[in-house]
Amino acid sequence: MKAIILAAGYATRLYPLTKNKPKALLPVGSKPILDHIIENILSIPVVDEIFVVTNERFYQHFADWKKESNYEVPITVYNDGTTNNENRLGALGDLKFVIDRANIEDDIIVAAGDNLMDFSLKALYDFYEKVQSCCVCVKEVEDHEIEKMAIVLMDESNRVTDFEEKPKNPKSNLGAFAVYIYTKDTLKLLDEYLRTGNNPDAPGNFPAWLYKRVPIYAYRFKGSCYDIGTHDAYAEVQKLYKDR
Repeated sequence: MKAIILAAGYATRLYPLTKNKPKALLPVGSKPILDHIIENILSIPVVDEIFVVTNERFYQHFADWKKESNYEVPITVYNDGTTNNENRLGALGDLKFVIDRANIEDDIIVAAGDNLMDFSLKALYDFYEKVQSCCVCVKEVEDHEIEKMAIVLMDESNRVTDFEEKPKNPKSNLGAFAVYIYTKDTLKLLDEYLRTGNNPDAPGNFPAWLYKRVPIYAYRFKGSCYDIGTHDAYAEVQKLYKDR
C-alpha cells in the first residue's frame, strides 16, 4: 500500500500564518502537523512508501523538512507546479498527478495534509482488510458542521448507500472526513472521473461519484479528526496537543 498526503493548498484563511509557510508544516505540540499524520500512517504495516504533493510556492519548505526527517519508509515530495489558488490542480487533480508521476499500481491510503487525527489509521486498515473494498472514515457531526462536509448514508453492512459533498438538504448527520483507502483496481476510475469534466477540487467529490460504481464502506471511527482550516481550529488543536 502507498500513502498519499495532499498538501498543495494555499491556506489563505490562515493568513498571515501560512503566507510564507505551508499549513501542513505548522507546529502542533512538539512537531508539525505532517509528522503527526505520517506517524499515524506508519501504524499500517503494509505502507511501504509515502508521497507528499505540494505546490511551487512551498516545495522548498517540504524539501527542507524531508532532509531533517528520518522515517523507515521512503518519502517523496512532488511539486505540482502551481503557484496560486487560481491555477491549482485541486485535491483530486493532485491525487491523479501523484498516481501518474509515481506510476502507482497498489492500493492507496489518501489523507489531507491539514487533518489531524487522534484515532489510529491501523484500525481503518483492519476494517479495510475485512471488507476488501474502498473505505471512507465517518463520524456523527454537529449540526453546524454538516453544511461544510460530505454527508453519508450506509446500510447495516456499513456499505455507503448515499454520499453527497456539502449537501443543501443533508440526509443524515454522518460526516465523511478526508481519509480514504482506494483499491488499486479503482485508480483508473479517477482518470474517468476527471476526464469527463467532474469537479477536481474537494476530495469528497470522487467517492460521491465512485460509490455508484463500486462498493465503498464507511469506517465509523472513535476519536476526533480536526480540520485545521481556520485560526480558531488551529488554536483549538494547539491547546489539545500542547503537552503531547
